[in-house]
Amino acid sequence: MDLAAKIAHLGPFQLLTRGDQLPVFAFTTQPDVTAFTVFDVSRRLRERGWQLPAYTFPENRTDLAVLRVVVRNGFSAALADQLVADIKRLLPELQAQTTPVRANASFHH
Repeated sequence: MDLAAKIAHLGPFQLLTRGDQLPVFAFTTQPDVTAFTVFDVSRRLRERGWQLPAYTFPENRTDLAVLRVVVRNGFSAALADQLVADIKRLLPELQAQTTPVRANASFHH
């Protein structure tokens, strides 16, 4: 199973792209997820050393916020598994929130 599929398999996320043509894919939360946003996921992953930018789309789709994953040369299967494990580890805390901590924020390196 590839990285995009593993993230989708976690449950609260839906893929917008799969990275089939380029080593880049984007995902968002399922419509029924209300406890957290992609901005919460990005912030919490940054605490663990990951840089997955979360952002809203341009003017005609500002209602859609996504996380973008760029798989660079040298990104191993073990590193991909670590990313999935870190997301999985954060999910119980994120799902326990009563509301999102960050409804919208820009990504900073």
